[in-house]
Amino acid sequence: MTTIGPNARGASLALLGFAVYSSHDAVIKALSATYSTFQIMFFATILGFPLLVVMMLADRAPLRLVPRNPGWMAVRSGGVVLSGLSGFYAFSVLPLAQTYALLFAAPLLITLLAIPVLGETVGLRRALAVLAGFAGVMIVLRPGEAPIGPGHVAALCAAFCAAIAAVASRRIGREERPAVMVVWPMLTTFVVMGAAQPFVYVPVAPFDLLLLAYVAVCSFAALLCIVMAYRLAEAAVVAQMQYSQIVWAALFGALFFGETPDLWTFAGAGVIIASGVYIVWREARGSASANRPVITTRARPQTGSDPGAGPLP
Repeated sequence: MTTIGPNARGASLALLGFAVYSSHDAVIKALSATYSTFQIMFFATILGFPLLVVMMLADRAPLRLVPRNPGWMAVRSGGVVLSGLSGFYAFSVLPLAQTYALLFAAPLLITLLAIPVLGETVGLRRALAVLAGFAGVMIVLRPGEAPIGPGHVAALCAAFCAAIAAVASRRIGREERPAVMVVWPMLTTFVVMGAAQPFVYVPVAPFDLLLLAYVAVCSFAALLCIVMAYRLAEAAVVAQMQYSQIVWAALFGALFFGETPDLWTFAGAGVIIASGVYIVWREARGSASANRPVITTRARPQTGSDPGAGPLP
């Protein structure tokens, strides 16, 4: 009888987690036909608070929610909020597969931001991989041949803000408690999105409220799968599983939204994914990266309802 190794178990859990995240994103796209991005984020955050309380109660350490690094925490919180807002909007107006292809640029941006923030040194090979990844972004966008709209800008903004949040998390993650890393982005989202409600609110149907609760639960469930995956398997193995979301995007897009991604989207996504996989592989080699900011950070655009706490334990 063949025994499944820890890397295989970790990869399976990561695949499950990213599949759950993809269903979360499909529900957001469906809800955006009725509700604004501000309202979706607001309700998903509110419905995520009970799960946050459960997580905090499970932490036996003395409760302390004051950040040790308030400046960097503000940067992280702002990055999380803007990433979620931009990402939600991109999902609402672009095909799922195209949105994911652009969001996959986040690890490339993390690599670049790690230079000034973490003091990371990027050699020629990783620099060429980043350039290749951005060439993939250009393939997806096809400037001059296809119109570039607000959704494309929003998706790239989401990737950039997610990279800012990820690098900030990497900078302070070892000094801050997980609860602190979660609470402040959620509170920031609650305040910012709550301030917009008088201008965007429409009554929420009971079934849609269930869908919003599903979004909140998915954030926690997917994160739990991915944390367990990192504890079982090598970081380089788990980090590459995020690219499986392009498959779910194509499937959900075709089944629920009548989307048929064009060849250019898949070609560009392939180039971006290949460059991201190479960066992960290079960082897995201890001599190539001192901080390993990509493979040890949850490089996924987050929202205030997403409890991603930054660097993995």
